[in-house]
Amino acid sequence: MTIVKPLASVAAIALAFTAIPATAQSMQHMNHNSIQPETTLNISATSSVSAAPDIAYLSGGVTTEARTAAEAIRQNAADMAGVYAALERAGLEEANIQTSNFSLNPRYNYPQNSERVLVGYTASNQLRVTVRDMDKVGGVIDAMVAQGGNTFSGVQFGVEDPSELLDEARRDAMRDAMSRANLFADVSGLSVARIVTISENTQSAPSPQPVMMRAAAMEAAPTQISGGELSFSATVNVVFELED
Repeated sequence: MTIVKPLASVAAIALAFTAIPATAQSMQHMNHNSIQPETTLNISATSSVSAAPDIAYLSGGVTTEARTAAEAIRQNAADMAGVYAALERAGLEEANIQTSNFSLNPRYNYPQNSERVLVGYTASNQLRVTVRDMDKVGGVIDAMVAQGGNTFSGVQFGVEDPSELLDEARRDAMRDAMSRANLFADVSGLSVARIVTISENTQSAPSPQPVMMRAAAMEAAPTQISGGELSFSATVNVVFELED
């Protein structure tokens, strides 16, 4: 309790108390003349749900080296034609194949105590491929490599429509917040009068799976890709008004 004496010598008293467990909820008793509720309880609650992925995003393509820029581009285009044909045979529609990067860069040697020497060019054409049949992910990678693909930077999994999963997390988080509000009110000899405000944060956590490989490694056995589970979480921040 803090007593403040203004210049007019009129005493104003403000009472406040706070309950702060690990999840950071607080309860405040406001001034009677405040437009805010006299006693409020702030609670933050988080809930997470898990689900298997139903979509995968592959990042890979072709990188070629040649003495001239024209030859590097020509070889790259020839190998990419095979990659596109493999993706078509795998049943992927054109809408699920997107160029993510195309580059052509010179390559230099740097002799000691001498100027750099141009030795050739590197052409790179990389794709982002969307696969909706999880059983085909490894096979699509194998098909791309068999037809000229020689660079892969990873596989990322996701849930195409996570709205129901997020709603489930929201409901669980809100039920937790309300249960804890009733607990704090009961311990304080009060009751929950109403909810003043609600805000939320949502987050999905797909896990990128690195798939760094060389074409030679693909010859031994089919590529095994595991999607595991993804976590979707929702956090609600709720302000409750308490009453006697």
